[in-house]
Amino acid sequence: MSHGIDQPITAVKAGRVFRHLRWWVLVLFLLGVTVNYITRNALGILAPELKTSLGITTEQYSWIVGAFQLAYTLFQPLCGWLIDVIGLKIGFLICASIWAVMCMLHAGAGSWLQLAILRFMMGGAEAAATPANAKTLGEWFPKKERPIAAGWAGVGFSIGAMLAPPIIYFAHSFFGWQGAFMFSGALALGWVVLWWLFYHNPEQHPNLSKEELAFIKQDNEPPAVKLPFFTALKTVSKNKRFYGIAIPAFMAEPAWAVLSFWVPLYLANERGMDLKQIAMFAWLPFLAADIGSIASGYLTKVYVRIFGCSRTNSVVASSVTGAFLMLSLALVAVTKDPWIAILLISIGGFGHQIISCMLSALVVDSFDKGQMATVNGMRGSAAWIASFIFSLIIGVTADKIGFNPLFIAMGFFDLIGAVFLVAFIAERRAKRT
Repeated sequence: MSHGIDQPITAVKAGRVFRHLRWWVLVLFLLGVTVNYITRNALGILAPELKTSLGITTEQYSWIVGAFQLAYTLFQPLCGWLIDVIGLKIGFLICASIWAVMCMLHAGAGSWLQLAILRFMMGGAEAAATPANAKTLGEWFPKKERPIAAGWAGVGFSIGAMLAPPIIYFAHSFFGWQGAFMFSGALALGWVVLWWLFYHNPEQHPNLSKEELAFIKQDNEPPAVKLPFFTALKTVSKNKRFYGIAIPAFMAEPAWAVLSFWVPLYLANERGMDLKQIAMFAWLPFLAADIGSIASGYLTKVYVRIFGCSRTNSVVASSVTGAFLMLSLALVAVTKDPWIAILLISIGGFGHQIISCMLSALVVDSFDKGQMATVNGMRGSAAWIASFIFSLIIGVTADKIGFNPLFIAMGFFDLIGAVFLVAFIAERRAKRT
């Protein structure tokens, strides 16, 4: 956990010093989130076969997806608080171990209800990823680097989804759908071992130089305060800035839920693609999302240098840019060409990750270290409430009205969120830093 500003800055000199170690730590975290999304998205990729093999209806599938989303919604603040209290290393390790095992147990499911129960348990554990993201950024990067670091961290949230289709397809080819779940769960357990061996807090890391530790601690942030769970929630809920982050997250998440859980089914039902074609093309929106993640932090520099925005306003402006790009999803409803549809969905993935990464950057810039994981967990809960509701709506309506009205709605959701972001977060006068 974080130490007070009056404590000496010391590094444990027990091993070889690595330059720019903070970025290597971010790569380790990014790898974990990548595996997180491979295990998460396996269900969506295998959905067409699962529906046939287990006799699952579209509405029942929506409840399976909804079980994961409900657990993710409920457990994000709790996972965030756990990480704030017991530390990032142990807290994230416990959660990752649980989600790996739950993924492997999917192989034994024989009905939609069993899948729903396993997805609920898996979702509760995977909920740690979002608060752990904020904690990693807050502990390992000074404020001036956090927007760019948030952009790179966001790559993990989309590269896993990008890699999932080909990985799950090939695992399915050799081992069937049961083996695909086992394989992705085994990947997660492998990462757990890496996290246990190589992650340490900055103050305790044997490979961190004194100079880099001083660079990380340059903002002299106050020591982290550990609060009881409900006290922490009450404290955050009184802060107006939290709603300037949570409401845009609420409006943004339905689009990501569709990309993660519903696009493979959409491509199969409305565009006539088989599993091989889905595996070939369903990863493209997530590649675009990766690029959006990386671009988001650098986009803030453009707004600072060209328009003279403050650091906060540059982050807000980047997020609003992403909101306008989300209009591409509305155009999916009017195109007949499946490849144009994939292109438009990909633009939406690009825009969404700009928004998501910038909201993470606002969390770590607006709240102290003792609250970062809790706040990002609460932000995630707000987002996943919307995700849960939207998935249930899709389950009830998709077979009757199709996906087009839903894509139109997603195209405009983020512009509504942008209004609240500007109203509650944007600084009224530029303050150069």
